[in-house]
Amino acid sequence: MDTIFALATAQGRAGVAVVRLSGPDAVAATSLLCRDVPQSRGLRRLYDADGGLLDEAFVLRFDAGKSFTGEQVVELHLHGSPAIVSAVLRVLGAMNVLRQAEAGEFTRRALENGCLDLAEVEGLADLIDAETESQRKQALRVFSGALGALAESWRRQLIRAAALLEATIDFADEEVPVDVSPEVNALLAGVAAEMQREADGVRAAERVRDGFEVAIIGAPNVGKSTLLNRFAGRDVAITSEVAGTTRDVIEVHMDLGGLPVTMLDTAGQRDTDDVVEGLGVARAQERAARADLRVHLVLDRADGPVDSGPDDMVVLGKADLLGEDGLYVSGRTGAGVDRLIAEITERLNTKVGSIGVAMRERHRTAMVRAIEFLADAQAAMEDDPGMTDLIAEDLRSAIRAVDSIVGRVDVEQVLDEIFSSFCIGK
Repeated sequence: MDTIFALATAQGRAGVAVVRLSGPDAVAATSLLCRDVPQSRGLRRLYDADGGLLDEAFVLRFDAGKSFTGEQVVELHLHGSPAIVSAVLRVLGAMNVLRQAEAGEFTRRALENGCLDLAEVEGLADLIDAETESQRKQALRVFSGALGALAESWRRQLIRAAALLEATIDFADEEVPVDVSPEVNALLAGVAAEMQREADGVRAAERVRDGFEVAIIGAPNVGKSTLLNRFAGRDVAITSEVAGTTRDVIEVHMDLGGLPVTMLDTAGQRDTDDVVEGLGVARAQERAARADLRVHLVLDRADGPVDSGPDDMVVLGKADLLGEDGLYVSGRTGAGVDRLIAEITERLNTKVGSIGVAMRERHRTAMVRAIEFLADAQAAMEDDPGMTDLIAEDLRSAIRAVDSIVGRVDVEQVLDEIFSSFCIGK
């Protein structure tokens, strides 16, 4: 395998910049820079091919099997000057034994060398992209191997069930002293129930990763844009006494109690002959229908939605003028805004209560597929317990579905999508 190198830290001026090398010639290439590569770590002066001093760097060496990639790795911790980084990368690029790493190639090698499973790779990608506390915690659980451990537990139980069934096939001509059906049924029911709980929590986990949407909807001139500006702490939406000012959906990104939330200001809901405003109203209705939570801003509580559900909140707007009690808000004075934000946060936290460790649609699809195979196996055992060969095949199919979660099978089809989100040095 080629020896690769790349800048592992962000571009630009910094206190420290890290250049990483990985592969069989990592130490040999580093010796051309500093001549004396430390056994583990140490300060070294780096030189170019002509003997010119490049920098004094802290050099870290990892032997094969003890590094992130599983290969021989050397890290050069340079002073974070763009000029120093460029000079070192230029010298490394001129070496025949090295080539520039591709996006995500270090992590891909960690996967190929068994240092990470596919779910951990996805967790690492999400950890790098995490912007809120909830995103960090969720990604860290997966990166730490929680989903892989759960999948391994399911796999062991299903292999146990399959082994019990196949034992009855192998000894079909002999008297098997124990009926395996109760234990097999218990194993299948337990695994299916755990998988279903995890699958049910994926939708909420995806929202934590990608962000929740809260739509502010209502008639024209009820204070929607003023409220959005108050949320944002700046004027992001035009406010006017003229009805129909807002024509498009305006977004403000917020961090509410560690949850990523996008607040949406939408066009006022009314019948109109203005073609452009009509498009805005239609777009607002469509976007609000997809939102995780809808804040119905009204001037009279009787104007709230007829069929209010758990994802709908009725909030009295312009409370500074109306002076009523209850859940109210004034975008102009800020009255009630903190209470409204707390209510929104509480409702969104309720949605994430079902989250487990599975957090992608790919995980949910694999679990649903496995659950279907287990249901087929359970139905067959109930209808005709003698069909052990077909039941065992259903279990093997369920095991393959579980294996796809961590990348034991069907891995190639998702790798390009995953690694496209990684930077070059990771």
